[in-house]
Amino acid sequence: MTSVVEKPVVAEDDSAAASPLRALRSGQGLAGVLLVGVVALAGVLAGVLSAYDPLAQIPGANLLGPNAEHWLGTDHLNRDVAARVLAGIRINLLIVLLAVPVGAVIGSLVGLAATVHPIADVAAQRVFDLILAFPSLIFAIALAAITGPGWHAVVIVIIAAEIPIFGRQIRTAVLAVREQPFVEASEVIGAGTWWTLRKHVLPNVIEPLGVQFALSLSVAVFIEGAMSFIGIGVRPPEPSLGSLIGESIANLDANPWMAIGPLTVVAALTLGFLLIAQALGRARRVA
Repeated sequence: MTSVVEKPVVAEDDSAAASPLRALRSGQGLAGVLLVGVVALAGVLAGVLSAYDPLAQIPGANLLGPNAEHWLGTDHLNRDVAARVLAGIRINLLIVLLAVPVGAVIGSLVGLAATVHPIADVAAQRVFDLILAFPSLIFAIALAAITGPGWHAVVIVIIAAEIPIFGRQIRTAVLAVREQPFVEASEVIGAGTWWTLRKHVLPNVIEPLGVQFALSLSVAVFIEGAMSFIGIGVRPPEPSLGSLIGESIANLDANPWMAIGPLTVVAALTLGFLLIAQALGRARRVA
């Protein structure tokens, strides 16, 4: 019986184990990785790709159209739009890559705790219901009214939105895996609950979380953009993709290129993360 418990719970088939990586190297996965990678690289190299300070006003450069010096023209405050878009990419990705992992970890821990005892399960479910009762945008407006707008409000809203998603997903996955024979065998020989979760259950529920993580990154990009667009996210003069889209609305007639840059980046990031999630999900079904 001991040999049954010690048996690795992950698939021994190399092709199955490598399927997520293979999914990211071809088709939708590769397209998604390239989209996100190009945008992220542009944000990292913002200082190299643009010679202008995203906050600096350029004398005599009011609402210029695209030209050799200003690829996307200038805005109503004489600032280089391309430089601000590149800086906005960096801010957006920093917020998203901070908030989503934190929300995923907290939600996963709460979901795991819910599987240990019925009382903990009831408490966790009520917390999830309470969070889901408020749409993210409504919660964002209420939070901004209390704490004031800023990047911290965006981070809190994204974290709160991800907690019930990851919590319920890992709870469902853990309850399903715990019914498997190798888990029952572990409990029969006296293994502790947390040891069983760490050694036998978690390795079998991590892979589905990868799909959800990619989806959550896509949603987080939209949440940051929406909050900054309506003025309760990243505060001016700091550029963010959402605030840049908002600023461009009033100047569409004078310089429509102001909107094209940030809209293209938001679309590329959202689509890229969605393609990655779809590729990972298809790999799981095939495996």
